[in-house]
Amino acid sequence: MTPIHDRGLAFDLAAVTRRHALALLGGAGLASLTACATGADPPATTSPPTTAGGCGDVIPAESAGPFPGDGSNGPNVLTRSGIVRGDIRTSSGTGSRTAEGVPLRIELTVLDAGCAPLAGAAVYVWHCDIDGRYSLYSPGVTDEDYLRGVQEADPSGRLAFTSVFPGAYSGRWPHVHFEVYPSLAEATKAGTKITTSQLALPEDVCKAVYGTAGYVQSVRNMARTSLTSDTVFRDGHDEQLADVAGDVSAGYTAALTVRV
Repeated sequence: MTPIHDRGLAFDLAAVTRRHALALLGGAGLASLTACATGADPPATTSPPTTAGGCGDVIPAESAGPFPGDGSNGPNVLTRSGIVRGDIRTSSGTGSRTAEGVPLRIELTVLDAGCAPLAGAAVYVWHCDIDGRYSLYSPGVTDEDYLRGVQEADPSGRLAFTSVFPGAYSGRWPHVHFEVYPSLAEATKAGTKITTSQLALPEDVCKAVYGTAGYVQSVRNMARTSLTSDTVFRDGHDEQLADVAGDVSAGYTAALTVRV
């Protein structure tokens, strides 16, 4: 398939307010990589709890981009039955496809501004597939809603998704979009968000993944941009760059602390 080339990229060019003047501190530790079972929600994250004084800066607010699927720009997947799920590889609506690619487990720890776990918060994540396409929007996958899902944070503020490593499309660094809601009820009615942001994936891991079958076009697209030139991450990405562990055979785990 042909990757998306600058389709709606202007959405990502919107200026957003960035860093609060806080001292940059360490993020959450890496979690153990867990095998992905098709159709099953991933188990609770095993990363060590984040403590006050070491939770990092507040996550920068970012554009949701042109393909959010939250009702703000076209289709609304948040109110569909089945959107609350840990395994987001297979469509839950009218489509039935399962996204292909190197396994990726996305682990997020949601904290409030005071660094306390935001238990009961909900996070909606979405990202492109191996070909740079977004379900619900891109030609060929408008009837699919894979690589989109919602999870509720546990008492430690943790939640996780089983997915696949996203491809790189023209004009953007490899990334995952997410929205944080105060509760599962608010998320599933596409209500008021706490924040919208994006997770960036490290260059060395992207290069390893894109050296595998199916990601050929991602090699070309990634070569045309960088974290420092990306339209979203170029003004700083310290709080958005995930810690990633694993390999292309067993899959990867991307862990990020999201302080809101």
